[in-house]
Amino acid sequence: MNKTTLYIIRHGKTEGSQDRRYKGHIDVPLSEEGLRQVQDLADALFRSGVSPSRIYSSDLKRAVQTAEAIDNALSCGITIEPRLRERSFGVWEGMTFEEISKAWPEAFENWKADPLRFHPPEGESTLEVRDRVMEATEEILQKHRGEEVLIVAHGGVNRVLICEFLGLDLRHIFRIEQDFACVNIVDIYEDGLPVVKRLNYHCNNCLLKDLP
Repeated sequence: MNKTTLYIIRHGKTEGSQDRRYKGHIDVPLSEEGLRQVQDLADALFRSGVSPSRIYSSDLKRAVQTAEAIDNALSCGITIEPRLRERSFGVWEGMTFEEISKAWPEAFENWKADPLRFHPPEGESTLEVRDRVMEATEEILQKHRGEEVLIVAHGGVNRVLICEFLGLDLRHIFRIEQDFACVNIVDIYEDGLPVVKRLNYHCNNCLLKDLP
């Protein structure tokens, strides 16, 4: 049966990621470690024979740098897609979980009570992120039916996509781990059935043979 194979990749490690602050739309670059991670990932994808028709990347620098490293190895071209950018946390961007809970105690409790519909001041809700991400992804899949295609995005975006492909309620979004420079692989068959083949997968020399 004909299928479309979608590779969903998270960007590499970013500068300041050890501080565990909500980055959202803050346009931080990859760290030195992150640059090494995405180069290793690109080399692994090349050696594994992955051959996407196109790379679609969030417009944020950390994703674009990741996409560029992959494109240097695979030579398939990059389309920048702003709808794949990370969730906007509005005025909470740059803050830690603990700082938010202290500075915005009432809003913080509202977030915990309704994590899907709540949006931080000047930010987005999970449902709003889902709507724009799925709109973009459905367009990409329609354009590349029967092909391999690659998305480079963010932890929050990837979790939304995985929930959708697994048929999970979005309330389970934070039960899905997405490490820096990880790969998720989804086959979508002609009947629309998605089959998730890999989750939070790390490409390295020991695991190359496991990739399709």
